[in-house]
Amino acid sequence: MTATSAEDTTTEERLVSEGMQHQRQWWMSVLARSSLSDLKDLAPLLPAKESYHHIKKPEIGTVMVEARAGGAGRRFNFGEATMTRCVIQLSSGVLGFSYALGRDKSKAEQAALIDALLQMGQPDVKSAIMSRLQVIEARLQAEKDLRSRKAAATKVNFFTLVRGEG
Repeated sequence: MTATSAEDTTTEERLVSEGMQHQRQWWMSVLARSSLSDLKDLAPLLPAKESYHHIKKPEIGTVMVEARAGGAGRRFNFGEATMTRCVIQLSSGVLGFSYALGRDKSKAEQAALIDALLQMGQPDVKSAIMSRLQVIEARLQAEKDLRSRKAAATKVNFFTLVRGEG
């Protein structure tokens, strides 16, 4: 009976951990795609007295971007892109990470701070930030859909007519 309880606890912990991991992947994606002004709009929701220090100060580097031929074919190296990353540690010991395309060090630092605060799990802070991130994600998705519709409007279908011999 004890083994079953231990297995249930382990399974439950794993499910909670996987749920948290999935949730964190979502918010890190939204933070990476957000603008600095979006992140600054979240500042009033953040605890004012939370202190932190840098594990890795915001630094600029490059990453290799892969693409697929025709969107579904074989992968190939498309080119390099500039990205900025940052790692901070709150006074409580929680680490916050961020990776974002571009060279905006302020954005990387702000995103790392928000990541750390969301991991701390203070219910009031987390729910306020998460609801704002959902609004940001909806806006980003609407912008992406608009770009896709504009691009689709310019699509040209080429075809070849076969003429008869003679």
